[in-house]
Amino acid sequence: MSFLIRTLCAVFALALSAPATAQLNTAEQRMIQTVDAEQQRTVTMLERWVNQNSGTMNFPGVKAVGEMLRAELAPLGFKVEWIDIRAANRAGHIVARHKGNGRGMRLLLIGHLDTVFEPDSPFQRWTREGDLGHGPGAVDNKGGMAVIIAALRAMKAARTLNKADITVFLTGDEEDAGPLEITRRDLVAAGKWADVALDFEGLAQLDGRDMGSVARRSSDEWTLVVAARSGHSSGILGPTAGAGAIYEAARIIDAFRREVPEDKLTFNVGLIGGGTTAALAKDNLSITATGKTNVIAGAAIARGDLRAISAEQIARAQAKMRSIVAQSLPGARAEITFAPDGYPPMAPTEGNRALLRRLNEVNRDLGLPEMAELDPVRRGAADISFVARDVDGLAGLGPGGSGSHSPRERVDIPSISLQAKRAAILMSRLARARRRR
Repeated sequence: MSFLIRTLCAVFALALSAPATAQLNTAEQRMIQTVDAEQQRTVTMLERWVNQNSGTMNFPGVKAVGEMLRAELAPLGFKVEWIDIRAANRAGHIVARHKGNGRGMRLLLIGHLDTVFEPDSPFQRWTREGDLGHGPGAVDNKGGMAVIIAALRAMKAARTLNKADITVFLTGDEEDAGPLEITRRDLVAAGKWADVALDFEGLAQLDGRDMGSVARRSSDEWTLVVAARSGHSSGILGPTAGAGAIYEAARIIDAFRREVPEDKLTFNVGLIGGGTTAALAKDNLSITATGKTNVIAGAAIARGDLRAISAEQIARAQAKMRSIVAQSLPGARAEITFAPDGYPPMAPTEGNRALLRRLNEVNRDLGLPEMAELDPVRRGAADISFVARDVDGLAGLGPGGSGSHSPRERVDIPSISLQAKRAAILMSRLARARRRR
């Protein structure tokens, strides 16, 4: 009897330490099986996309990738449209719409066709190193689009796609956006239609753990222009000559560093120049300056960015920066302007956190660890932010990897199937959940 008791206790202890039993229905199990069975198809598809250059300004290349996505989406029952935006000096977007026969939440899936690597980049081709795929856009964002297709194909096989109202919006200029009032107009409209937005940028990972992204910060640009009295350097900082433009620019920028910081806010000075003369190029990427060591600088220019977690934080930071600029040193005057068309923030709302809780229900049912909330300081701006004011959203549903925006870009191939399973189950559950509006 004592042996039986010890055996039962051991079994009970083992059960307590084991992962929770997956609570997956038949359709969800079918989705998992489909993703696994089609993993090689998915990787081959991704390789083909990566080998087609689609740098933002390579308009034919961006459209060619768009047509590859059309060929995947149309057989799944999506009505696919190419939105031409060459009038805004960008290629265009792919928008695919699937009308379901249910009354669940309307889903907006967001990714992008373009990469940072233009045709003149030496980084052009896919190579594989074990479980790593190396290539331009392998993670950002062709890997994310591969997750979308793998998940939708799994839903189709399990017949959960039948009831789903889904719009897939793949922008063609995420890495170098054109005039936003034109290039993001249709995306904003899609956000007003949707109940949920899901962003398939890369999966965030921290200390080996997958993280959930419920917020992304803004991306705004500012330009500081300083003018001052020029003259002989012997008079610098004197009552007649004043401080000159470079001292004034230095005062302002150092005051930004000391007085503007707050939690989740960052601001960078990316370009600066000054001298007797200073002129900013039309593309805002260079400054031409002239000067001599014995002449007080008459002009200075600086440019940078500002990233914030909310519209209120942006307003506070801009007000502080304007106040600092207004306190000019003698003999100098300065002006700061903020670009009117930056990327807005995606604030960490309760609705977004509710979506992460839904994703963690999927994780539990898959026997996976829950995903903690990622600090948005660890992520850049993204297209989901343009719909964040109108709809709850979740970011980072693409694959894991490293080296984005560099020739070291690599995608973790097993994470493609993992993210596709998470996404397929999450979307299927959302598609049968009651709409809130």
